[in-house]
Amino acid sequence: MRFTDKVALVTGASSGLGRACALQLLGEGARVLAVASSREKLAQLQNEVSCETEQARLITLDIDLSSAANCHTAVAAALNHFDRLDILLNVAGVHRFRHSHSVSAEDWHDDLAINLNAPFFLSQAAIPALLETQGNIVNIGSLASSQGQPYSASYCAAKHGLIGLTRALALEFINTGLRVNAVCPGGMDTPQVHNISFADDMDFELIMRSASARGFMPPDDVAATVLFLASSEAKAVHGAVYNVDQGRTVD
Repeated sequence: MRFTDKVALVTGASSGLGRACALQLLGEGARVLAVASSREKLAQLQNEVSCETEQARLITLDIDLSSAANCHTAVAAALNHFDRLDILLNVAGVHRFRHSHSVSAEDWHDDLAINLNAPFFLSQAAIPALLETQGNIVNIGSLASSQGQPYSASYCAAKHGLIGLTRALALEFINTGLRVNAVCPGGMDTPQVHNISFADDMDFELIMRSASARGFMPPDDVAATVLFLASSEAKAVHGAVYNVDQGRTVD
């Protein structure tokens, strides 16, 4: 019960890694604001929480985090309901494979809005409360945070930027109790992965260069590392970037 009396805001909480993090936090005593864009999937998350005690500790918010105003609204919702904030998990992300020459300006801005802008504006809104609680931020990057990936220019740009954001905030607040870290997962067995589509003329061998020989991980395995960083067990970890990729980046 590492998170008893702690309050966490988790984005992308309706499926995949965000869902796994939200459920594990609830299981360890946290109060959780689960944020996602799908009201239906958030309702499914609520239905999965069978324990009445955990149900009482979970609230949900369906909101589009592509705008700065909505990011501030999400943080305000957590503070209004729970009166504090200890943990911000920036998990929400979108990854679409496109030929770079076919990416529209709207596509580019949409990808950066969710993958990079939202973590910044959520952090901006949350930092005053997190400074009060000596809390922490965990940003979810990707193998694309340190490597190139084909047909993923906007995603790579955003995820590289997210690591820069993590390190910049870590240095800015190094003289406070606030901690800021990042986790960069490899391939996970999530609905987003199952729903990804590729154009017929894309080189699948290039795409599979990012895959681990050990296959896809269950999101729970990555969530365990995220929760470690969010817990007091990691009180000496600040400005770190953890790869959780089954050895994909070992070379």
